[in-house]
Amino acid sequence: MFNHYFGQKLWAIFILVFFLASPAHSARIKDLSSIEGVRSNQLIGFGLVIGLTGTGDSATNVFFSIQTIVSMLKKLGVTVPTAEVDQLKFKNIATVIVTSKLPPFAKQGDHIDVTVSSLGDAKSLQGGTLLMTPLKGPDGNTYAVAQGALSIGGFSVAGAARGIQKNHLTVGRIANGAQVEKELEYDFNSKKEIILSLKESDFTTASRISKAINDHMKDSLASMVNGGTVRVKVPELYLKNTSSFVTRIESLDITPDSEAKVIIDERTGTIVMGENVKISSVAVAHGALFINITEEPIVSQPSPLAPEGAETVILPRTRVAAGEGIDKLLVIPKSISLGDVVRGLNSIGVTPRDLIAILQAIKASGALHARLELI
Repeated sequence: MFNHYFGQKLWAIFILVFFLASPAHSARIKDLSSIEGVRSNQLIGFGLVIGLTGTGDSATNVFFSIQTIVSMLKKLGVTVPTAEVDQLKFKNIATVIVTSKLPPFAKQGDHIDVTVSSLGDAKSLQGGTLLMTPLKGPDGNTYAVAQGALSIGGFSVAGAARGIQKNHLTVGRIANGAQVEKELEYDFNSKKEIILSLKESDFTTASRISKAINDHMKDSLASMVNGGTVRVKVPELYLKNTSSFVTRIESLDITPDSEAKVIIDERTGTIVMGENVKISSVAVAHGALFINITEEPIVSQPSPLAPEGAETVILPRTRVAAGEGIDKLLVIPKSISLGDVVRGLNSIGVTPRDLIAILQAIKASGALHARLELI
């Protein structure tokens, strides 16, 4: 039997997250913004991983693997005859790209984590060791050097007929695998002003940050440039110690403002609504249309006097029933809470899929005062 339901018989994974009309929680300035110029920098390098058990690059498909190995051996004082280069096969070696981030204010000798990713056709980096690899910035200068044993957090075993693999085997990490060799010159304490960049641009939030700093310092130091930027002058007391001034203001609590928004994921039936969502007076009608399709095959047997060769056959029989439940009309008054809206819709048997359609229709009518976003 195959049952297909439209309306209240439609089952779906449903998660509804909403915040009733209660005061929003505050957040620290350091969680809502970042200081312009204080950021990490991307580093990249090209290197070799050795010690693999026959799972490295193949010389026929990855020609630069052989070139890299020959170049490395030459730097170590080992000369490979030119005639023999094409005959080299090192399945225990893989060419890789090494990436990392240089944190702000990193000092020479600090250690940072690195990620190692296969560049050729290596099958696995399990058990490998990364050889000394310079890590360069966008300006081409070397800022760190990476080396060490890889950790891939998985394994691969195989027999004659089948195998088992856990996690991705061609990407690994080395905790504290790179050492900083060059620092970025940045005299933060000499700054006479700092720029706060909001992580979520909003004029109201920027205004609240500016006001909170001025009230706390009892001076007109902060000014809103736009919805995503607040300029703060460093007071005379902290002119040579800007770091202490940042420490003082970044812990101030701010109540951030947020846009009225409804997020809908039709694939899973997920609906997320914020507390600022408002609905004007609107009437919602909900019908319960359903269709049932039932397959009841019939067995037909030949009669005793049937001609020779007659066989028993199965004949299909389909029953189709359609009906419509009692329609219900719900009037949603203006300016009620979001919780009342949800409870009212649930009272007339609205399912997750129906609620998505109803919200889209309310938005189309102009009664839903929020941005509807589909993901």
